[in-house]
Amino acid sequence: MSVTPTERIVTRRTPGRLVERRRAPRTRGRVSLNIVLALLMIYFLIPFWWVIVNSSKSSAGLFGGGSSLWFASDINYVQNFIDLFTYGGGIYARWLANSALYAIVGGVGATVLSVLAGYGFAKYRFGGRSLSFAILLGAVMVPTTALVIPTFVLFAQVGWTNTIWAVILPSLLNPFGVYLMNVYARDSVPDELLDAARVDGAGEFRSFFVVALPLLRPAIVTVLLLSVVASWNNYFLPLVMLSDNRLFPVTVGIGLWQSTASTYGAAGGQSLWSIIVLGSLVSVIPLIIAFLTLQKYWQGGLAIGSLK
Repeated sequence: MSVTPTERIVTRRTPGRLVERRRAPRTRGRVSLNIVLALLMIYFLIPFWWVIVNSSKSSAGLFGGGSSLWFASDINYVQNFIDLFTYGGGIYARWLANSALYAIVGGVGATVLSVLAGYGFAKYRFGGRSLSFAILLGAVMVPTTALVIPTFVLFAQVGWTNTIWAVILPSLLNPFGVYLMNVYARDSVPDELLDAARVDGAGEFRSFFVVALPLLRPAIVTVLLLSVVASWNNYFLPLVMLSDNRLFPVTVGIGLWQSTASTYGAAGGQSLWSIIVLGSLVSVIPLIIAFLTLQKYWQGGLAIGSLK
């Protein structure tokens, strides 16, 4: 049966029209999604931009009635830095060091325990496994702040309040990290691979460190980031546990300055506001560095895990 030239044109153009009709909704949906993402980005960046701008102002500039979203005529970063790290005998530097100690020790310790516990739940069968994992899932649902007072009573009985261990030890427990490691280890570490390692003569420890641990890298980095950020931003626990301001993390220290400035007002506290804003900006820089440093390991590991 012969096909006329008109029919050829129709058969050639129809697929093109169908493609155009299918692509148009996708393009409109993609543009809408980009607009929503841009609005969300602006929403989250405005507070950060506010801190950057106002940390450059003096106390008079903060309360001078000018725009709070743009720089003043006099940039006061240098003087504010000097005031920040000299006020109270340089206590802010000590608070930063305390936060780094709590975040590194608590974050790394919580990650190690989460990796071991999550891998154990995923790859081993033992008595009470289901009950223990159910209790773990229940612990994920409990707000951390609800456990602060019972933890304080427990530490007060053994005389560990107002010590660094009162902040570090509770930070080592991360139920969500254990759950995340369990889910990832169950799917990303094949049992056949572990069986092959055992057949080749590798023990359980060697199978874990040589075979399983490299495959768990994306989840390890994720749990590490979450644990470090949670320990760095921890406020209520050290506020309850610590009474010596030399042991405060930077979150509690800035809160102390803010309450002082609010209590004494313009007479005695207004000069603190400029260093409070700058101290808030400096306190988030280590977290930004941590994310930028571990980002390549995180993204690359997540891509590898998605292919599995």
